[in-house]
Amino acid sequence: MGSNSMELSSENINLDSDEESPLTLSQSAGAKQTFQFEASNTSVPKPKSLIVRKLQNSALHSVYVVLFKAKINVLLPFGPLAVLLHYVTGSHGWVFFFSLLGITPLAERLGFATEQLACYTGNTVGGLLNATFGNATEMIISIYALKNGMIRVVQQSLLGSILSNMLLVLGCAFFTGGVVHYPKVQRFNQTAAIVSSGLLLMAVMGILFPAVLHFTRTEVHFGKSELALSRFSSCIMLVAYASYLFFQLKSHTNLYDSVDEERENNDDDSDEEEVPEITKWEAIAWLTILTLWVSVLSGYLVDAIQGASESWNTPVSFISVILLPIVGNAAEHASAIMFAMKDKLDITLGVAIGSSTQISMFVIPFCVVVGWIMGQPMDLNFQLFETATLFITVLVVAFMLQEGTSNYFKGVMLILCYLIVAASFFVHVDKSDDE
Repeated sequence: MGSNSMELSSENINLDSDEESPLTLSQSAGAKQTFQFEASNTSVPKPKSLIVRKLQNSALHSVYVVLFKAKINVLLPFGPLAVLLHYVTGSHGWVFFFSLLGITPLAERLGFATEQLACYTGNTVGGLLNATFGNATEMIISIYALKNGMIRVVQQSLLGSILSNMLLVLGCAFFTGGVVHYPKVQRFNQTAAIVSSGLLLMAVMGILFPAVLHFTRTEVHFGKSELALSRFSSCIMLVAYASYLFFQLKSHTNLYDSVDEERENNDDDSDEEEVPEITKWEAIAWLTILTLWVSVLSGYLVDAIQGASESWNTPVSFISVILLPIVGNAAEHASAIMFAMKDKLDITLGVAIGSSTQISMFVIPFCVVVGWIMGQPMDLNFQLFETATLFITVLVVAFMLQEGTSNYFKGVMLILCYLIVAASFFVHVDKSDDE
């Protein structure tokens, strides 16, 4: 009987629980709905706070990546120090030296931000962006020098940038790539290299004729015909460069993408290595900030050139042709070597030779036109010594590129050629003012 009563009581309990379960379920469902409603109401501001936090984190991350991660950023404080010295001491030698040190990491960081932006655009446009922002330093320095009427500094610094890119930057890239991948012979897009060589030879022609016209004294109006020819040739060169951009980016993109596509098909892991560290808009923002700071420092740098030449007892031509371009080309130098070590010589050529092509066919003619607007007699007469140096350099590099292959010995030859050029300008006295 005891067991029966226990069973009945358990059944009653079960029945009671079954009877109460719909109510409890409905109550619990209502409670869940109210809880969800309250939760939905309380969670409305949460996404905004999360977005703000993400933006703060990404901003802090980009500041760390751009300003603190690279070891070369140790030189960043020298920029403000140069500005301080300019107003406190007025010592041109130290102001120039610290401005050089301060601009070096900025030029390298410009290259880094451009590479990050190139991750979102592709190789061809990326190489063009790298060359453009890599040359931003030279363009800014040139415009400041033009304002001050320092035409020879503009001519020599731009010439030095071409020589530095074609001999030193490309030579170091070929050498490091050849050593890292020894005994493999590295290959690059031969067609693209030949097109660039042709443009460089055209630039030499545009620079050569005003100099020959001046020194043979065969001008119709002495001093005026040379300037008129320079301005006409500059407009033609700008048209040629615009046509080249259309050829490269629109009509014949297959000539520039073919080797890259083959390499991407062979190396499946190549894309995994190139994950951008900052976002697209952060890269654009940093490009703007860095370019503005470079423009500020460039003003102090240009003002101190003459004083630095006198205090160091060094020719202005050596400072303009050798020292300024080495600093301005820090971005190209770093990225060209990095891509050569990754066996991506097409991008290396796009940076080094592409930068030289852009300076000779766009920046130099652009400066002539800007000088024309400013009322400065900027022309393409770079004097015989400088023009001959450029002509021989373009010929040497064109012969190096015609095979479509590279090795460490080609790099050694290009570096040694640059040392000869540097020594020549160290003992060269610029007599343009006496002509």
